[in-house]
Amino acid sequence: MQTEVLNKQGDLSHHPMYENLNSIENLRVFMKYHVFAVWDFMSLLKSLQKEITCTTIPWKESTYEPELVRLINEIVLGEESDVDASGNPSSHFALYLKAMEEVGADTSPILGFLENYNLEKLPKEVASVLSFHLDLAENGKVHEVASSFFYGREKLIPKMFQSIVDVIKKAGLDCSSLIYYLERHIEVDGGEHGPMALRCLNGLTDTETKKSEATLMAVKSLEMRWDLWDFIQSEF
Repeated sequence: MQTEVLNKQGDLSHHPMYENLNSIENLRVFMKYHVFAVWDFMSLLKSLQKEITCTTIPWKESTYEPELVRLINEIVLGEESDVDASGNPSSHFALYLKAMEEVGADTSPILGFLENYNLEKLPKEVASVLSFHLDLAENGKVHEVASSFFYGREKLIPKMFQSIVDVIKKAGLDCSSLIYYLERHIEVDGGEHGPMALRCLNGLTDTETKKSEATLMAVKSLEMRWDLWDFIQSEF
């Protein structure tokens, strides 16, 4: 099963959609829908923070190992309050919205969704991905959430985003904010957040049953990302 995870990650790193990100028009389409994955990533992270750290009042000591608590809080710090290209504090989601505005991508679907979280107004392919990850964030076992977070996001992002950056730069597209966002994730996820997320996952999968459940969730999460890429490619 672990081999299946690695194979799916390899396939996603070379999805044919990337080759089509060679025009501003296609880039706008990509960002219009990819922003939903940027957003629901935070729900997975917040699910982990809610479970592993203390986010309630009155405060109480976490029942998890202090290293896990620190790892999650450090990832949250980076995702919610990193810096933009000018060194100003910004969430990664806000960075992405800025990049969308720079290239003229349509932000109305994501901003409209955030007003009432109505999945019915979204394309069914996007709604399916969101529904899956939101249900996982709210109802999944902590090691399943951690597996989706690591294998479906942190482990995958550096190679996936590098493929996108290579195409954009080769095409000479004017999208400096997007390139900053992508390269920032390649740097942070590859060098910091990815290894942190793996250590967190390893600390949570202390039985063979948990390891099996985590692997199954990793496969499903990767399949959902492939389906989203297929949909976006069909919209070009």
